[in-house]
Amino acid sequence: MKRIGVLFLVSALASCQSAVPGEGPLTGAILSDAGKSADELHRESATVYEVVDVDSRSAGTISAYSKTTLSKRLGFGGRPGNATIGIGDRLVVSIFEAGADGLFSTSKSKSAKIDVVVQPNGQAAIPYVGEVRFAGLTLEEARQGIVEALKGKAVEPDVIITSLDTASRKVTVTGAVNRPSVVPLNLSGEQLTDVITKAGGVRGETYDTFVTITRGNKSGTVLMSTLISNPSENIWVQAGDEITLVEDPRQFTILGSTKINKRRAFGSRDLSLIEAVGMSGGGDDYATDAQGFFVFRYEEPEIAAALLGRARYDAMLRNGMRPDRYGRVPLVYRLDMSRPDSLLSGQTFPVNNRDIIYVSRHITTDISKFLGIVGKPLQVANSGASVMHRAADMGD
Repeated sequence: MKRIGVLFLVSALASCQSAVPGEGPLTGAILSDAGKSADELHRESATVYEVVDVDSRSAGTISAYSKTTLSKRLGFGGRPGNATIGIGDRLVVSIFEAGADGLFSTSKSKSAKIDVVVQPNGQAAIPYVGEVRFAGLTLEEARQGIVEALKGKAVEPDVIITSLDTASRKVTVTGAVNRPSVVPLNLSGEQLTDVITKAGGVRGETYDTFVTITRGNKSGTVLMSTLISNPSENIWVQAGDEITLVEDPRQFTILGSTKINKRRAFGSRDLSLIEAVGMSGGGDDYATDAQGFFVFRYEEPEIAAALLGRARYDAMLRNGMRPDRYGRVPLVYRLDMSRPDSLLSGQTFPVNNRDIIYVSRHITTDISKFLGIVGKPLQVANSGASVMHRAADMGD
């Protein structure tokens, strides 16, 4: 009967986690809730999530995407050579003539310099020519147009156009830079690090400074150190881009059955999942569930779709998986440390800023707690019964 009772307690405990105190969910609870809708979880405000195993495929996918966030989301931007004149640009139009008796020549000079500002209608006035279209043209196209307009009026005219101020080609750089400012772009094009340098450069450490570029309704964020180490992320900026730098030391929080529960800083380098667990002393040999190492994260939708597959990803969205304000979706990654190859895949799985790493306790820990809790009243009762028996014997 005692054995049957113990088996009953174990079975009941396995199906009801709330039977004993604990610092978080068991592995089984996390896995069983994955993929369920709020209705299935019987909680209207429940966060619908999915679980992805950490293996060589998932670790490689995340690592590769993290190195190309900006170029994938925003493209490589406007390349050098395709810049055009815009409204508000200040130009110097230099007109040269072959003879001394021309429209723009004098006894001292055979040329004239004319300062123009492109008006809201995209045009500017040139003497003896009238209104000339500039907006939307390259410098060479505008030059050729003026030369054609001067033929028959000036003596063998030639024209050079120089850009003084590109009001139509500016980007805003704010945040953790030494000189937040509106930066004008030259007509040959500039990359992200170029405009950051024009704004005085990064104020803090590159490995703790995040760069966000917003273009229309799209945006992407990358570490400044990544821009330096990965040239493909150093995209060409476009007029109207908004660039914001935020100094935010990267941190992760580790909870559960580890020797240390706390928030930890990355330091000056990137961090793998195995390294993050090691920084916290590793799991507790007497309590940790080796199959229950989890990373809770709001993930980029492109990564989630690649890992889950488009059909499964769309099904989860229909099931109530909701993106956050940055468009990222809730995913939980599981590292099964009972498999030897997990030590390899865990080395290539990158930890992100603000990740929550949770190490689940083993079910037997709860069984021990439960037996300890129910055993104390029984011990007290047995002690009381023994005292009463001894008292009765003494009375006899």
